[in-house]
Amino acid sequence: MYFDSTDLVRAKEIVGQTACIAGNMPLSLLQSGTPEQIKEYSRKLIDVVGKGGGFIMSSRGGMDDAHPARVKVWAEFTREYGVYG
Repeated sequence: MYFDSTDLVRAKEIVGQTACIAGNMPLSLLQSGTPEQIKEYSRKLIDVVGKGGGFIMSSRGGMDDAHPARVKVWAEFTREYGVYG
């Protein structure tokens, strides 16, 4: 299930056992956020919504206006930190 601005923690509680959850990275962070802000938001999503599996890191919507360097920070952090053990 793809969510754009839904509370993903609540969504995880409701549908997390039966559906995979995706979405919620704000485009504003990918446009003008610092690398630290991007990593911190991503870490929270992975730690809370990704707990136990069933989470796909995704943006809240289209990424036409995202800054390529920030998207790279996001992708690299997710690849390194978001590994299920």
